[in-house]
Amino acid sequence: MSLSVISCSKSLFSAAELKKTEKQIHFLKTFFSETFAETLHLSKISSPLFVEAGTGINDDLNGVEAPVSFYIPEYSSTKRIEVVQSLAKWKRMMLKHYEFSIGEGLYTDMRAIRPQDKIDATHSAYVDQWDWEICISKEQRTLDFLKETVRKIFKSIKQTESRLSEIYKETQSILPAQITFIHTEELEQMYPTLSPQQREHEICKKHGAVFLIGIGGALKSGVPHDGRAPDYDDWTTATCEKFKGLNGDILVWNPILETAYELSSMGIRVDIEALKKQLKIAGQESRASLLFHSMLLKGELPLSLGGGIGQSRLMMFMLRKSHISQVQAAVF
Repeated sequence: MSLSVISCSKSLFSAAELKKTEKQIHFLKTFFSETFAETLHLSKISSPLFVEAGTGINDDLNGVEAPVSFYIPEYSSTKRIEVVQSLAKWKRMMLKHYEFSIGEGLYTDMRAIRPQDKIDATHSAYVDQWDWEICISKEQRTLDFLKETVRKIFKSIKQTESRLSEIYKETQSILPAQITFIHTEELEQMYPTLSPQQREHEICKKHGAVFLIGIGGALKSGVPHDGRAPDYDDWTTATCEKFKGLNGDILVWNPILETAYELSSMGIRVDIEALKKQLKIAGQESRASLLFHSMLLKGELPLSLGGGIGQSRLMMFMLRKSHISQVQAAVF
């Protein structure tokens, strides 16, 4: 089945099957977003599809992906506009703008275009996710608080899966009762001869659901598990004597694709010291003068924890689909 704009396989599925999938997607998105928002005390707000370039607000992802850009003559003939790649920094600015208190936050339906992303069974150039952010205190910038939040999100995912299986009997619950926590450093020690992706495969197959901690910083091997921009997640603060990183990914075992499957990326955001340190490591200290970064360095933005949960990815996993085109309208 396919909901893609251009697809050779769409004609293989009946209109009834397509309608059923759309009905299931609507249910899942509504139930999960409401459950998740209530659990984390989040208010839904509107979000932009594009922002002004050169402000530091747009997400740089791994630092190599070029955003889609254009000009709006009626706005400015010289100021370039960029389609967002995620809203990691914009959300933190909105926490200040909406005057959220500690323990409160926001979420939004983020839509992005990432033309340089690979397109395969789980990736599309069109990105849809629930972007969320909450205000936290200085004392909450800990691994324990991060884990507590991960458990709440995983519980919301579990509740959604259980409710789906009650309504649609053909969909059985497969997620484990609890999510397992492991640091990327530990994972490298467990599987030193495997690639990061192969390590994720092995650990997810073993436990079913994993929160992989510490993504962005170099491991003992000298190579990061995966890339992270230096100016949103904190991947350099020590969480114990051995390990660094206050961020991570929620991964589950996908029995249809028989592989590790990422549902969410999240983390405690950089404070002033972590931002300085990570910009230096990344060789991007010049970014300190941009709007977002200068506000943060002046202490004008609240401390926060946030992330993104893939909408099409969650739909694909919950409905046991083998390709993202079965739950998303895009070009494949």
